[in-house]
Amino acid sequence: QVQLVESGGGLVQAGGSLRLSCAASGRTFSGYIMGWFRQAPGKERLFVARIGWTTGITYYADSVKGRFTISRDNAKNTVYLQMNSLKPEDTAVYFCATRPAGSGSFDYMGQGTQVTVSS
Repeated sequence: QVQLVESGGGLVQAGGSLRLSCAASGRTFSGYIMGWFRQAPGKERLFVARIGWTTGITYYADSVKGRFTISRDNAKNTVYLQMNSLKPEDTAVYFCATRPAGSGSFDYMGQGTQVTVSS
């Protein structure tokens, strides 16, 4: 059973930084894509960033490009999202997700971690 457990959320002032972690278990993630999504209150869930578990190739939403960095530690089976220069509009629940590299749909998602950025 695939499990994704996010941690690292919290309250931070605008301009600050946080690092989210996603501990992944339940299968070999080689050949899979790991992603981060976020959902603000009353809004739809949106893509933030993704990384190829094997290739390390990354892709970002325009809204976070240059401020957020996604990375992975294969030995720890953990994916990270380093968030710098945070803005109040980054406030959301952040979710970790995974999908096969050839699939368009993320098939597993964690429970999420709350990030609140105060102005």
